[in-house]
Amino acid sequence: MHLQLKQKRLAIRQPLSEFIEGFDIISRYGLAVSFFGSARTSFESDVYKHAEELAARLAKKGFSVITGGSSGVMQAANKGAFESGGVSVGLNINLPDTQAFNPYLTEQFGFDHFFVRKVMLTYASEVYVYFPGGFGTLNEFFEIVTLVQTKKIRKVPLILFGREYWGPLLSFIEKVLYEKHTAINKEDMNLYKLVDSVDEAYEYIIANVSC
Repeated sequence: MHLQLKQKRLAIRQPLSEFIEGFDIISRYGLAVSFFGSARTSFESDVYKHAEELAARLAKKGFSVITGGSSGVMQAANKGAFESGGVSVGLNINLPDTQAFNPYLTEQFGFDHFFVRKVMLTYASEVYVYFPGGFGTLNEFFEIVTLVQTKKIRKVPLILFGREYWGPLLSFIEKVLYEKHTAINKEDMNLYKLVDSVDEAYEYIIANVSC
């Protein structure tokens, strides 16, 4: 009985300490942008070049660049910020098969719990940019757009980068969720912005975030 109680207390204490450390990290950065996207390098090379360029331009404007800290799109964004002399943060997840930090970070933290890491990424920034990715990227987009839709967090710019990748999903949202089933409101489709170039993304961010 006492052993079970100790195990329960330990199970609570571990994520609690991660919350404290995580909020301590993100509280250091007043103006920040979070980049999401695939950890793989299986997409077209332009995807990574655009992530690197956009992060570099935003870092020069004073944004801290925050990613999951791993490879692929995350590394590209961190590289852009790092090589521009900006703040480049990686909030990674500790997995049995090690997901290594990329080498372009000025600060890093590894979480043991996915849900704690997700909270940190959710509250870290003034703008969120989603590049092409897998289940994780889609999960992170739907998580935050739902929180904005239900007013659980303040409305912030949510940018979907890449018309070819995001277009079919947005068409499904419009044609099936909205028009066929009325599962969302028309204005919900204004919660995100689809862009197809670094210039378009940068200009939208500068126009909608106080720098």
